[in-house]
Amino acid sequence: MTKKVLFIGPFPNPISGVSLANEVAYNLLSQSKNNKVSKIDTSYPVFQEDIGTFSFKKFLFFLGLNFKFYKILNNDVIYFTPGQTFFGILKYAVYILIGSLFKKELIIHVHGNHLRTEYLNLEGFKKRIFHYLISKCNKGIVLSESLKTNLIPFLPQEKIFILHNFAEDYLFQEGLNVDNSLLKITYLSNLMEEKGILFLLDSLYILEKQNIPYEAKIAGNIDESLKKKIHNKLSKLNNTNYIGVVEGDAKKELLQWSNTFILPTFYKMEGQPISIIEALATNNVIITTKHAGIPDIIKNGFNGFLVEPKNAIAIFEKLEYLSNNLNEIEIFAQRNRKYFNTNFTIDKFGRELKNIINA
Repeated sequence: MTKKVLFIGPFPNPISGVSLANEVAYNLLSQSKNNKVSKIDTSYPVFQEDIGTFSFKKFLFFLGLNFKFYKILNNDVIYFTPGQTFFGILKYAVYILIGSLFKKELIIHVHGNHLRTEYLNLEGFKKRIFHYLISKCNKGIVLSESLKTNLIPFLPQEKIFILHNFAEDYLFQEGLNVDNSLLKITYLSNLMEEKGILFLLDSLYILEKQNIPYEAKIAGNIDESLKKKIHNKLSKLNNTNYIGVVEGDAKKELLQWSNTFILPTFYKMEGQPISIIEALATNNVIITTKHAGIPDIIKNGFNGFLVEPKNAIAIFEKLEYLSNNLNEIEIFAQRNRKYFNTNFTIDKFGRELKNIINA
């Protein structure tokens, strides 16, 4: 029997881990003989760091989207990827309530590690609404084992499924040679304070002061509130270039150029960044933080290095180590290539998503 699936959530543009995951999931199911798909795109068109906060403009935008509720009536499964704040859940309330009323299967996919924290910090009526809406779901999806706790207050454990993120096939190239003649560093994410960009730039400044050779390329949307500060730090670096937003072949070229990928995130909504998995696929050493679901997929000393958040010195020390041991870059690269191919392909993601939806 063919299941009709309605996707509700952000799609590119702007590009984020969630919007990219939704686009890939939608395209995968659209190719399935067992599913017919449609979507409601909830992407707010302006990139900003203060995700989950209330504004009147956003209120009017999402209020308008609610008039698309009729799409629920023509589908069997409602798959949605809400935010992890009270307002992030509330803006999906119409879809949840109508879906529940008409006995549609509701699947919530949580792309982060903040939902439970938000719930515990709420009080009174808001807490009851939050619980009521999420507990209407029939199934829940999280990105890794440690993130299951986000849905345990709302759903039975047997209804909570793990679905790892992925990297798209075009990024993976068997037999790709890694240039380990010097550190070639990439940052690929939105340039937000909580993604750790300022600490990365500070660590690169220390590298230059220590006369350690490197090249670095920084890619992604810059949060408006940080533009002046980021460009000021970049102006002090001789070997670091900001290259803007990259997609498609430009992203592949960037990740295949680099040998070291850095994401020093402490983002409160973080789950399992797709950019890290993309870096695994392209043979990069990973330097990232012990934060959210990242330690579930990145092992210190195996895939690269885990450092404490908000610590430019710790990032510098790992870069200094790699610079003094450039031969180890190839060892990490071979290991990460195999690790990606076993665990994070788009084919594996698609099979497991279909199994969850069609179960």
